[in-house]
Amino acid sequence: MLELLAYLHDPELVARFQRRCGLFLVEAAPHSAPAETERPRGQLRGRWDHQDKNSNYKFKENGCAAGGRSRPQYEVRNWLLHFLFLISSGLGHEISYITCLPCIHWNLDPFLCRRLVNMWTVVMYVGQVMKDVLKLPRPLSPPVVKLETRVDAEYGLPSTHAMAATAISFTFLLSAPSRIQFQFEVGLLIAVTLSSLVCLSRLYTGMHSVLDVISGALISAVLLFLTYPYWETFDHFQLTSHISPVVALALPLFLSYTYPELDHYSTTRGDTTTILGVGAGCSVGYWVNEQLGQTFEPQGALPVPLPTLTANALAAGVGRFLLGVTALVATRQIVKTASLQVLYSWYRVPKSDTTAQRRREIEVPYKFATYTSVGLVNSILVNRVFILLGLL
Repeated sequence: MLELLAYLHDPELVARFQRRCGLFLVEAAPHSAPAETERPRGQLRGRWDHQDKNSNYKFKENGCAAGGRSRPQYEVRNWLLHFLFLISSGLGHEISYITCLPCIHWNLDPFLCRRLVNMWTVVMYVGQVMKDVLKLPRPLSPPVVKLETRVDAEYGLPSTHAMAATAISFTFLLSAPSRIQFQFEVGLLIAVTLSSLVCLSRLYTGMHSVLDVISGALISAVLLFLTYPYWETFDHFQLTSHISPVVALALPLFLSYTYPELDHYSTTRGDTTTILGVGAGCSVGYWVNEQLGQTFEPQGALPVPLPTLTANALAAGVGRFLLGVTALVATRQIVKTASLQVLYSWYRVPKSDTTAQRRREIEVPYKFATYTSVGLVNSILVNRVFILLGLL
């Protein structure tokens, strides 16, 4: 078993997959060793840790490294697969979550969006915490080509992209039949295809080993299996209990502040706080809508037919998308700016000190406030604006 795990975690396995897909590492010319003060932190301590090993081989999209020193470059020989996997990998980034999930709320059914947000929050929190508890490194470069650098300081196992893709695809598949009419086999094919593309994209971009991806998908499947019997019970509590908004805000904030500490800065705590904030804001928003008696759910006997895609329906959908995303992005920018100003003033931090945003006492409250506000605007305000403008 240990040999199998070691094989699945081998970076050479990822590199072989990349080469089969037309992505090749091009070795840079040798360069002189860095001065003592320039050596990575782990080497100065007499060992190599995960962050240090990977930080030597970060890529930019054009294959040139920052800082002027010669580093490995890559060559793309299959541009179709290249863009397919980059787009698939992008489905697990913030820009996709802030557009795709709300679109289900605005254009299809808030019930389905609520289910997706709830499961997405759970699996992402579990995955992020497991990364920083297990502390297994990402694949090394070389031999792997790395196409992303933002999360390179994070640990690898499990792949939260694989977890989120699996959870979102199959939560939708399990929840939708009671709400909308569609052919289940077609839905299953779409769910398997989307989740598989996202999983494979994490190998192509060099950000995860095969073990990371398989573990992520399996952990997500286990969480779906364990929580599925309680979805209806949680729905009832979330929408009707008087303590629901208190729990929805207090528990995620507590989990954000108690997130595991690392010996180096990583984006995992901030990203986890972002996810928990969105979940908290949406949960409170759904509770408020239920209390006001305006949930914006489909009218008529369930399951309802899928809306007919006419020119007018398409135009209204595009209008809702553009207006909704604008509202969310504006909310994010306004609340982020205001909360950082307040926190910088409270802790007497110079405004020019951008690294202060990494401190827990600043990072957690500003991200939680920002994305809780985004969740509230998405679930409460946007649909009401659509009604005022005749878009709903």
